[in-house]
Amino acid sequence: MRTLGAGDLHDPVRVIVHPGFHKTGTSSLQSYLHRHRAALAPYVAFYGKDDFLKAGSAARIYAQKPFPWRLRAFRRRLDAFLTSIPDAPVIMLSRETFSGAMPGHRRMLGRTITGYHGVAVPLGRQIIAALQARFGPQVQITFVYTLRDREGWIRSVYGHLLRSIHLTQDFDAFRARFPDLMDPAAEARRIVATLGVADAHYFDLADIGSRREGPASAILDLLDVPSAVRAALPPAGRANSGQTAPMEQVFLDMNRAGGPKADLKRRKDAMLRDARRR
Repeated sequence: MRTLGAGDLHDPVRVIVHPGFHKTGTSSLQSYLHRHRAALAPYVAFYGKDDFLKAGSAARIYAQKPFPWRLRAFRRRLDAFLTSIPDAPVIMLSRETFSGAMPGHRRMLGRTITGYHGVAVPLGRQIIAALQARFGPQVQITFVYTLRDREGWIRSVYGHLLRSIHLTQDFDAFRARFPDLMDPAAEARRIVATLGVADAHYFDLADIGSRREGPASAILDLLDVPSAVRAALPPAGRANSGQTAPMEQVFLDMNRAGGPKADLKRRKDAMLRDARRR
């Protein structure tokens, strides 16, 4: 991909929207692109979850409490963020909550979230409308999804919930609660079809996770970043990696023992940090 100057800003802006999913290499992708955003600036203006916390949080709240005024709050915060950023030929927005909340969490009244489609579609419509309002009706919008196989994804979701909330079920009991839990690939394609997005790309973590740039390699491929530029960047490290099976058992025992949520979370985080230093 050629680098673009200010004179090219009269061409339609291209915006790449990466709305997750959770547990599909998103943290690694975001970390890599954020860390090397200066080197990649000639090819993309990258914005991750730390750049638009208010909009991302509003999307998550809407997913858990899907009232119309929550959706409007998300749109207001997204509009405010988009207004605050400068024009660029290519922009990327990456945030898992653009698809909603992670399955396994609960909505209001205690209902368990088992998929993304129901909230990802209204969120996606607002994202598209906001981008058109900010960059004009000719804006070129690309949706990108990182994915993984269904059973591996469910296992990873379980591990994340085990360390982040008071989950007290072992994996078999957790899995039995969700006989129809979504398949990430099918869910992404269903969302894209409902939204009518013309340009969408899907990348399986099994194909991109072990590459030199990790999951971010999919985006660098999509942008045609030259090999010389890529070679000058350091290899990707792992981000937000899960815990070992013995540690999962420890976390399960801790959850079952109960105690203040904040204290439990602090202890788990400390154990994870210690394990990752080894």
